Amino acid sequence: MNISIASDHAGYELKEIIKNYFDMNGINYADFGTNSAESVDYPIYAKKVCASIQTGESDFGILVCGTGIGMCISANKHRDIRAACCHDTYSAKMARLHNDANVITMGSRVIGSGLAIDIIKKFLATDFEGGRHFKRVNMYDSL
Repeated sequence: MNISIASDHAGYELKEIIKNYFDMNGINYADFGTNSAESVDYPIYAKKVCASIQTGESDFGILVCGTGIGMCISANKHRDIRAACCHDTYSAKMARLHNDANVITMGSRVIGSGLAIDIIKKFLATDFEGGRHFKRVNMYDSL
């Protein structure tokens, strides 16, 4: 499994904590920036992560900004991307199970680092259920 990760300035610190978790647990990832807490425009970083998924370089993406909302809106503008803004483990599970989400977004100003790691673990450990959900996923993928 390959994961792409990026943040804006507000999410930079949490992104670094997530990367540390990945390093400690042998999880493959590519960091698409930003590389400091200096102000940047989050759609640029969402685009980089989405492109890595579209080309098959990454299986999943993680995007972090202040609320997770801006990154989620930006990511969902890209074809074949199904991004979900999740601030609890149940939403992360359901985003994968029923919606086949391939990107998770989070807000560093909304949740702490411990919860963020738990959310990511749940997201990555959950498979798409398929079945009746294929029809719905295909419907919104065609929009």
